[in-house]
Amino acid sequence: MTYIRKTHPLLKIINNSFIDLPTPSNISSWWNFGSLLGMCLMIQIITGLFLAMHYTSDTMTAFSSVTHICRDVNYGWLIRYIHANGASMFFICLFLHVGRGIYYGSYNFT
Repeated sequence: MTYIRKTHPLLKIINNSFIDLPTPSNISSWWNFGSLLGMCLMIQIITGLFLAMHYTSDTMTAFSSVTHICRDVNYGWLIRYIHANGASMFFICLFLHVGRGIYYGSYNFT
């Protein structure tokens, strides 16, 4: 299996990007927040697109369209709450990511 993973052209790219990725020995769990930011952003984009399919921005029908999403759309309530809580998670991860960068001095060029 290792031979196929390292010789097949497509699997070689995946292997070099995810499996055999050289990482420093002093890495900690604080370094996950950059990836979590990307994941939160993708969740926000996907749920935002699903919500935009049913939302109406007219001043007379905006509230009723949100009610329609929560009551009539299959799992619309779940998509709405994932989108709402995803924004909070995005900013929590952002602050932790920036805080980690400041704490470890990642902004210094050495």
